[in-house]
Amino acid sequence: MNLKTTTRALAATLLLACAQGAAGADIIPLPSSMSQSESSFTFPARTTYKLPQFEGDSVAMVFNTLSGAIAKGAGSELVAGKEKADIELAVNPAMGPEAYALKVSPGGIVIEAARPAGFFYALQSLRQMLPVNPASPATIQAVEIEDSPRFGWRGFMLDEGRHIFGKDEVKKVLDMMAMYKLNRFHWHLTEDQGWRIEIKKYPKLTEVGATRGSKSLGWQAYEPDTVTYSGYYTQDDIREIVAYAKDRFIEVVPEIDIPGHTQAAVAAYPEILACDPENEHEVWLYQGVSRDVMNVANPAAVQMAKDIIDELIPLFPYSYIHLGGDECPTTKWEQNDACKALLAEIGSDNYRDLQLDFYRKLAKHIADKPQADHRKLIFWNEVLHGNTAMLPQDMTIMAWVGADKAALEAAQRGLTTILTPQIPYYINRKQNPSPTEPLSQGRGTETLEAVYNYVPMKDVPAELADKYMGVQANFWSEYVITPEFLEYLMMPRLAAVAEAGWTPQEKRDYSDFHKRIRTHEPIYQSLDWNYGRHAFAKEASDCCQKPQECDK
Repeated sequence: MNLKTTTRALAATLLLACAQGAAGADIIPLPSSMSQSESSFTFPARTTYKLPQFEGDSVAMVFNTLSGAIAKGAGSELVAGKEKADIELAVNPAMGPEAYALKVSPGGIVIEAARPAGFFYALQSLRQMLPVNPASPATIQAVEIEDSPRFGWRGFMLDEGRHIFGKDEVKKVLDMMAMYKLNRFHWHLTEDQGWRIEIKKYPKLTEVGATRGSKSLGWQAYEPDTVTYSGYYTQDDIREIVAYAKDRFIEVVPEIDIPGHTQAAVAAYPEILACDPENEHEVWLYQGVSRDVMNVANPAAVQMAKDIIDELIPLFPYSYIHLGGDECPTTKWEQNDACKALLAEIGSDNYRDLQLDFYRKLAKHIADKPQADHRKLIFWNEVLHGNTAMLPQDMTIMAWVGADKAALEAAQRGLTTILTPQIPYYINRKQNPSPTEPLSQGRGTETLEAVYNYVPMKDVPAELADKYMGVQANFWSEYVITPEFLEYLMMPRLAAVAEAGWTPQEKRDYSDFHKRIRTHEPIYQSLDWNYGRHAFAKEASDCCQKPQECDK
């Protein structure tokens, strides 16, 4: 289905006219403190800029990353100035690592930050204030902003185990995240339906595990097709994407989902991973939860998991690795003699504890490494169903199912937690109940308004607040095959989650957000981002003479 309809250009033109008439700085996420005045600043035809010296010229690199977009929106040529400049960046060591101050006055633009990330976010805010294609040097309203994020973890997860979108699309996703000041890209790289990352010690993970016999996945009345589907990222691809993300102040957190959701890996190495290696195993062609999980009682399987982690660590040089932990059926363990014996050995009658014992061994393997190679582990909240005393207490629980309750339980156990509620932060779900919506999960109740109105940490006791690291939107790709569909479901709901992660709760208001997001459509159009048009069309009659055109 081609979601970029023939009315797209007309709708963009009409909404651009509306947006250019809007007053003020329609910045998303809404800054924590902002005041505007009636005065303005007009960019000279040659706009000068002045940058502070900073370690490794990193502030200059930040400016260079966004200077093209700033120059285009300003309708001006940017040139380095020696003395006083039209745009001045200055280091203020007293500010937080992601904080910034931005002042636009008739005399120019001044940006202060303590770290390169703060300058990057300030320039993203400035970029949003600029028109898309000005006919002459732009004029913007005077504004004073002091801004810093509510949460340190502001994430987006992309599932490429079920469908893979490729390097160019992942970079596009990272640009979308950067626009809205998200700083964690959770990359779900393995699934029952495909293994998408090269592991040199185990080449069959991609030789076998990255290919399946159906492009679309079977579910209920829908049968798999017969189209061979394949794809994975080489380690060089991974390094390229990690570097691209780093330039946008986004840390990449890999997820290798083990021991459940591993049928693709089991199909590649049944002799090591299968509980029943004598049976036939294939990369799965269906949605849902496969029972073909890793045999955690096989020392060779544990060693394979350690070897995989050893290859992940240098590829992802950040603090966290996600090892999954969700939806791991114990059926095959209950039928396997070695698993039964291991359960008795660890003194438990809860088969879920086999999973936690497996993680305990992997955590010890990481802890025994040099300090530079230490990583903290993240798990989905199902691990709370086992004996978490077996695991390191610096692990993090990503709460998705019964998210508020699960996060509170994790915090009460002394664990850090990230809120990723299935409802409404799974933004792969339908965003509108109309029967014309493309097939995806849900019934369309996860509208932009529903996503925005979720309140993180509602009624959480003050003494547990420091256990809440932040929020994250998740995107599962069971039904989503094309990049266009991915973007259609992501945008603009990603912006709603971003505002929850950045803006103080008391300043958040959907009607205000809705007004601001409507002015962002020209940005999406100029960058060739696909998006759901529902929120942009909802109030088109307020400023468009032909609202029916905006509804298409």
